[in-house]
Amino acid sequence: MRKSFTQRNLQNKSFIPYILGILFLIAAAIAGISAGSLSIPLVDIIHLFLNKELGLGSGKIKPMYESIIMEIRFPRVLLAGFVGASLSMAGAAFQGLLRNPLADPYTLGVSSGASLGAVATLFFSLSIPFLGLYTLPIISIGAAILTMFAVLFFARSVERSMKVETIILTGIIFSSFLGAFISLMIALTGQELRQIIGWLLGSVSMRGWDYVKLIAPCFVIGSVLLMANAKELNVLSYGEERAQHLGVNVQRRKMMILAAGSILTGAAVAVSGTIGFVGLVIPHFIRLIWGPPHGRLLILSGLFGAGFLILADLAARIVIAPSELPIGVITSLIGAPVFAFILMRNRKGGRKRHA
Repeated sequence: MRKSFTQRNLQNKSFIPYILGILFLIAAAIAGISAGSLSIPLVDIIHLFLNKELGLGSGKIKPMYESIIMEIRFPRVLLAGFVGASLSMAGAAFQGLLRNPLADPYTLGVSSGASLGAVATLFFSLSIPFLGLYTLPIISIGAAILTMFAVLFFARSVERSMKVETIILTGIIFSSFLGAFISLMIALTGQELRQIIGWLLGSVSMRGWDYVKLIAPCFVIGSVLLMANAKELNVLSYGEERAQHLGVNVQRRKMMILAAGSILTGAAVAVSGTIGFVGLVIPHFIRLIWGPPHGRLLILSGLFGAGFLILADLAARIVIAPSELPIGVITSLIGAPVFAFILMRNRKGGRKRHA
């Protein structure tokens, strides 16, 4: 008799990583809502969501707690979760497509392109009438996509085979080049200086529900596009020629994956600023623990990336309380050593293969 989907998953235990990911995300979200300058008991958080949001159970909660949760901490936790999931999924896709664990939106220059778009929007006070509130994320996403294609075009001009090392080196060059334009605008700016500097350091502080509404549709579009190409990413990880022989429309799929990764990165940068290394660290560890199949890798990267950035934001809030650190400082302190470790590991692996 044919086994049900649940029976098959219980037998090979493939559901365990997803359960761990969901539990990690829920625990991180509860910690993010509960901890802070004023600690909110877990029982009050449960009462609020059961009574107010789901209409279940009974119990009262202080109006002050309700205000803090629903107007400050819950949207902040949601925003951090969307940003972390977006950057992690984009990093997993870029690493799979370029077959290099060092590839992520930050090292490929896509984050810098998105940052330039966001900073230019703030600097010139741009507002496209029919886009309204979406002007900033749309320009940021457009700049991210343009940067990605510019990096690929330049890398192809330098080396027609487009080795991954050439693409990453080109990304770093573009990142430095675009960073110069951002520095120029900062030097020329006046009253917007504080806003732009705060943006570049990366933060989800004081964003609110409007920013959650901005990133949510972009996250859905980008993640659905990536999940629709998960099987092709598995094939592309063995090389473009092999994928072509197996019937994959390589150019079309590459464009879709790069566009989806750029949408996720651009939207994340538009609402939170530049937050480096999340797209590098999380997919790398997920791949080490649970393997490279992209259907699972993308989902787990989203779950653990969301939980990781919620905890990083929590650390940014409490380390030097009552002041706050930029969240990008926390992720860079963790990500830079991991980046160096991966680089050394790859070099040693390469030397052993050539020995």
